[in-house]
Amino acid sequence: MPEGEISLSRPDITAQDERLVLEALRSGRLSIGPMQEEFERLVASAAGCSHGIAVSSGTAGLHLAMLALGVGEGDEVITTPFSFIASANCILYVGARPVFCDICPQTLNMDPAKVEAAITPRTKAIIAVEAFGNPAYMDAYANIAAKHEIPLIEDSCEALGTVCNGRRCGSYGRAGVFGFYPNKQITTGEGGMIVTDDDHLADMCRSLRNQGRPARMSGSLGNWLRHERLGFNYRLSELNCALGVSQMRRLDELIERRREIARAYIDRLRSSSEIMLPTIEEGCELSWFVFVVRLSTEYSQRERDRILLGLRNHDVGCADYFPCIHLQPPYEALGFEAGSFPIAESVSHRTIALPFHTRLSERDIDLVCQTLELMNSREQLSRD
Repeated sequence: MPEGEISLSRPDITAQDERLVLEALRSGRLSIGPMQEEFERLVASAAGCSHGIAVSSGTAGLHLAMLALGVGEGDEVITTPFSFIASANCILYVGARPVFCDICPQTLNMDPAKVEAAITPRTKAIIAVEAFGNPAYMDAYANIAAKHEIPLIEDSCEALGTVCNGRRCGSYGRAGVFGFYPNKQITTGEGGMIVTDDDHLADMCRSLRNQGRPARMSGSLGNWLRHERLGFNYRLSELNCALGVSQMRRLDELIERRREIARAYIDRLRSSSEIMLPTIEEGCELSWFVFVVRLSTEYSQRERDRILLGLRNHDVGCADYFPCIHLQPPYEALGFEAGSFPIAESVSHRTIALPFHTRLSERDIDLVCQTLELMNSREQLSRD
């Protein structure tokens, strides 16, 4: 990061985090050990679920959930076009076809009516993403899935620690998946976690992440070299898990600091008529993955992009969260085109992710907001 730049994201690493990672390193047990077990327990508890299965990434977790639920060639899986691309890629990994549903312009999650309308005899699952950690409509998706007897997979990679009306994110579906990339609420560097109350699904995911070995190992070499199914090397090392354990032990502290940063942004930007702030439904306590604002509908994508460039030129980190999945090159062959999902596309053209992490100071937030307002004013003047 250049000196003086306000970074878009930054992990919160402490001396205690370092000590626990060093303890794991010195233990000589670098994979499938006590740190993994403790990390799985802590995350499952935070999600209100019985099982946690640590994996190498949130993407790996979604892939294993697809496999464990038997999704495959010729199946359809309903999901959102407004997300990080992994939530749809996992569908392609297993040979199925993503069926996208447009979003609600307030919550940025799929419109439940459109989800139900998209169900066909070929629908094998619903992958519901909590966009930017917002759990809006998760209960509706769960009811639709139950009504049609298809599994709901909750992509909670952006929602660890969020609670809505007393229910924890990760617990709505047959399985939930978290991600721990460095910009998340907690980080393991790289890593993910599947959470579930389904014993059979949990054992299947444990086997699949470990080269298809039995879910419950006896420890003998013969057992280690026996493979019950085609599996993957999606394990998470003890070093990653140690960092995760240390971070989970202060999850409440990290979330509270992120909420303070979000409140500061909201207080600072609420008077701007050109900026739409995140919508939070009553009863939801967000853990705040990122802070994404939208420009008003008067702005074009080109104007938004100029504002992003202006922010970067003034050493303010920013991003266009998210470009729509269906318009990205890997999905061209599926026949999607511009205009297929107009709400998602309109939102996507006007989003700006602002710097968001626990190390931001009041001065940083003020500088970010001043620069954003300056860039907005410059665009308005250029219209006149």
